[in-house]
Amino acid sequence: MPLTDLPLDALTSYHPDLPEPEGFDAFWRETLEEARAHPGEARLTPVDDPLLATVDVHDVRFPGWRGEPVAAWLLTPREAPRPLPAVVEFLGYSGGRGRPTDRLLRSAAGYAHLVVDSRGQGHDTPDRGEGDGTQWVEGLMTRGIEDPRRHYYRRLMTDCVRAVDCARTLPGVDPGRVVVAGSSQGGGLALAAAGLAPELVAGALIDVPFLCHFRRGAEIASDGPYTELVSYLRVHRQAGAAGAFATLGHFDGVHFASRATAPALFSVGLMDPVCPPSTVYAAYHRYAGPRDIRVWEFGDHGGGYLAQAPEQLRWLREQGLGPKG
Repeated sequence: MPLTDLPLDALTSYHPDLPEPEGFDAFWRETLEEARAHPGEARLTPVDDPLLATVDVHDVRFPGWRGEPVAAWLLTPREAPRPLPAVVEFLGYSGGRGRPTDRLLRSAAGYAHLVVDSRGQGHDTPDRGEGDGTQWVEGLMTRGIEDPRRHYYRRLMTDCVRAVDCARTLPGVDPGRVVVAGSSQGGGLALAAAGLAPELVAGALIDVPFLCHFRRGAEIASDGPYTELVSYLRVHRQAGAAGAFATLGHFDGVHFASRATAPALFSVGLMDPVCPPSTVYAAYHRYAGPRDIRVWEFGDHGGGYLAQAPEQLRWLREQGLGPKG
């Protein structure tokens, strides 16, 4: 697979001028205030999994967008000293929380691990919609694209902030050491949570993030969800690209990055056809907090794959976000 974007020396100086939508902060302030106004606490139900001898598992349901229940798994190391640092993980496009045995690395490393289902993508958190309208193609990118208040990612990103709220209240968790994490869509969602709740997030692990610099992604991505925008705009010419990208600007990781303050470790694959490297660097260069990036020169959309995990664990310890003992 060849390079999919600019060469590395050009990427390191890539600073596109991307004005944010007018009223961006007010839009999100009102959205989160409305979500947090709905009463309800996280409900934890123990899960007896005979395959797991060193990890405790709970099924979690917490209030998300408009108080609607969001599913998650909580995995905690059985013998680790409390309080635990926590990793709140958001998931890739079209993926749900799966089974607890799918994700044991974080708890094995001594973290409380909250694996958050994505509404309308997994099987455990339905998306009731917001009168999204009918002008969308297959997939999620264009649902509600005529109006940011009705767009799908308004609901999902609100769930993600509420997941951080939830994690800070979980038994045995240190509320001052909550880290957000994810790859692809999950990386974009982690970036959104870090920017929308900077006072609550202690660190961010942002791998090959999607949902950044939407226009650039639509222009050059050859695979993955950005192509949904191309399909939509090819058919709905009268709606116009300007209106679509004006809506998507409310959900662009570039704008969340400029509001995030927690230390962040990014990663990028220079041969990524799904999330082009320039879209990653557009957000990385806007990131307001301390930041570092792992560049996988021959990486595709998997970035560094399993090699990224030890990089993250070492980095978390360097930030004082590792387990005690």
